[in-house]
Amino acid sequence: MIRSLFTAATGMIAQQMNIDAIANNLANVNTTGFKRSRVNFQDLLYETIKPAGSETTAGTTIPEGIQIGHGVRPSAVSKIFSSGSAIQTGNPLDLMIEGDGFFQIELPDGTTAYTRDGAFKINEEGTVMTVDGYPLTPTITIPTEAELVTIGADGTVSARVPGNNTPQNIGTLELARFSNPAGLDARLGRNLFLETQASGTPNVGQPGLDGLGTIAQGFLENSNVQVVEEVIQMIIAQRAYEANSRVIQASDEMLQTANNVRR
Repeated sequence: MIRSLFTAATGMIAQQMNIDAIANNLANVNTTGFKRSRVNFQDLLYETIKPAGSETTAGTTIPEGIQIGHGVRPSAVSKIFSSGSAIQTGNPLDLMIEGDGFFQIELPDGTTAYTRDGAFKINEEGTVMTVDGYPLTPTITIPTEAELVTIGADGTVSARVPGNNTPQNIGTLELARFSNPAGLDARLGRNLFLETQASGTPNVGQPGLDGLGTIAQGFLENSNVQVVEEVIQMIIAQRAYEANSRVIQASDEMLQTANNVRR
């Protein structure tokens, strides 16, 4: 009976983390390039009361033993990197990756971060950067007098300036690809990820080559959160939380009954 109190408590704690992840998913349903999270669980250690295969009499063994589990724990919170829906904006600096890959962003300390958020801006010098002011790498600088900016599917950036009808090539975007994107570190927030040992080193290359996706200009990638699915998962988590609380209540009532036994 006492064991069930602690076992059910682990279930409530696990479902609380599940709800936290679902809440974050729903909060970011309209965040550009956001990737939803999923909590994975695993059972805890088992107490072996009677091992399977133990002898009962000479030459006789039992086919099944007795093992009682001690509950559950969250094992990982996985990022699901499926593609989100495309949103057409018409803004020439809004870019979407069709397929695998990340844009590379240079942080103030020189570290490279990675993102699927292609809502880029330019500063007073024409440097392409994120809304937080972090420049895209390799650096792309658009002439301030440019009348038209074109970014091809292969990442080629061209600009047309007054007095010259022929677009000028001003650089090429590069994308990064990871063998295990779920291992990226998302602690920075701001739609940015950091490389970790689990993610592996990035394979950097031109869009459309070596498994990298292509670039769609004038589009943004929406969050891959499905509201209906998240609501269903929330209901399941809530019912699981309630069921574990009922176990605690039942265990408490059984203990109360035992304490009220009179000779």
